[in-house]
Amino acid sequence: MARIIGITGGSGSGKTTIVRKISEIVDDFVFIPQDNYYRSAEYVSNTNINAFNFDHPSAFDSDLIVEHLQYLRAGDPIDMPQYDFVHHRRKEESVRIHPGKLVILEGIMIFFEARIRELIDLKIYVDTPDDIRFIRRLSRDIHERGRTVQSVIDQYMQTVRPGHYEFIEPTKAYADLIVPEGGQNQKALEVLVSFMRGIVE
Repeated sequence: MARIIGITGGSGSGKTTIVRKISEIVDDFVFIPQDNYYRSAEYVSNTNINAFNFDHPSAFDSDLIVEHLQYLRAGDPIDMPQYDFVHHRRKEESVRIHPGKLVILEGIMIFFEARIRELIDLKIYVDTPDDIRFIRRLSRDIHERGRTVQSVIDQYMQTVRPGHYEFIEPTKAYADLIVPEGGQNQKALEVLVSFMRGIVE
């Protein structure tokens, strides 16, 4: 039976960096980003970015996440959705994911719902200061998602920041391990990699 590790934290906290660092050392794992399970919102653009709240639990297809985690844990493959962040919609094509000994689930809301949380064997919270997270998000959204500076600021102030303190920050209480500064915390990464090696081997 596969073991599931969950990595959460605010937007721009360094969750993906941790996964990338892990992948440099442990290669036998399946990576499931919660971002791929966003619901489609094609009507959203730079001018009405807050018409859909991407920082609310309802923004995700949690039923499908639970179903896919259960399949992977049981050793069955899944067809993982792909998300187009420029046009804010789920792509028509999916990616076939075959199960492994280790599944890494990464996303901002993965500890919020008990039914997802209870499927996770090791829960990691990445704790990074707000200003650093905002700067990272600003850079990413402009360069990778075609956003304007003003639309990123508007979204951050109206939904990202409130959503973080209402839905994400409180889930730190469920974490088995809190990692300050994300992927820059070398000692924490060494502990994580050692744990994961033990599972894989």
